Amino acid sequence: MPLNLTVSPDFAPDHISGWFYFNTYLQRKLGIPIHLELYDSFDKQRADIRAGKVDLIYANPYDASMLVRELGFKALMKPAHKADETVIAVSVSSAIDKVENIQPGSVIATTDDPDVHTMGMIMLESADLDADNITIKTLKNYVLVAKNLLKGEADAGFFLKQAYNELSELIRSEMKPLVSSQIDVIHHVLLAGPSFKEHESMLKTVLLDMQADEKGRGVLQNMGLVGWELMSEEDSEFMIDLIDTLID
Repeated sequence: MPLNLTVSPDFAPDHISGWFYFNTYLQRKLGIPIHLELYDSFDKQRADIRAGKVDLIYANPYDASMLVRELGFKALMKPAHKADETVIAVSVSSAIDKVENIQPGSVIATTDDPDVHTMGMIMLESADLDADNITIKTLKNYVLVAKNLLKGEADAGFFLKQAYNELSELIRSEMKPLVSSQIDVIHHVLLAGPSFKEHESMLKTVLLDMQADEKGRGVLQNMGLVGWELMSEEDSEFMIDLIDTLID
């Protein structure tokens, strides 16, 4: 039976092929069968994780807490030079020029990406806004968040900063960012489940060597990454504690 790899559903659609290349690359380097399963829903992915159908996952920071503390996964690697930050943006034609000018009753477009939504809501607190005095419009992806802003169907939107930067130049020219988080220590994580334990050491070596390997560099480029860094247990626990604090 192949081991199962999955990816947090918040990755950019342009990188779908990159993850399939990555899966093939891992199979060749590790010499084991690995099946890549992609999801368009966090809820469906979490259900399969809890059902034991995932062995290796590139997870968002929010889900890392569940994976490590409830399901025995171990954080192994993090993407190099790639923190997860949240951007709040509006249409370029909007009169809103700072977060404090967003009014009660506004419609906020977001996704079901939990860490981005949580950080966005925290940044709205400076305008005395919360779930009780705004309307939350949850959409399937960041492209739809942008379209809702451009069509005037939402007053502001939450974006993963990387996703915002990867929108087309045309779409970005029709929006203006109001604020971006600057936490720096929150990022996606590659975690291995108990069934992957015997392959952990080799996996770390393969990933650390990707940047020095011509084919590896090509795979990284298609994934939107520049490389990997080891993630210590201390770093993992610190990030999870921070996420839990933000949520509380």
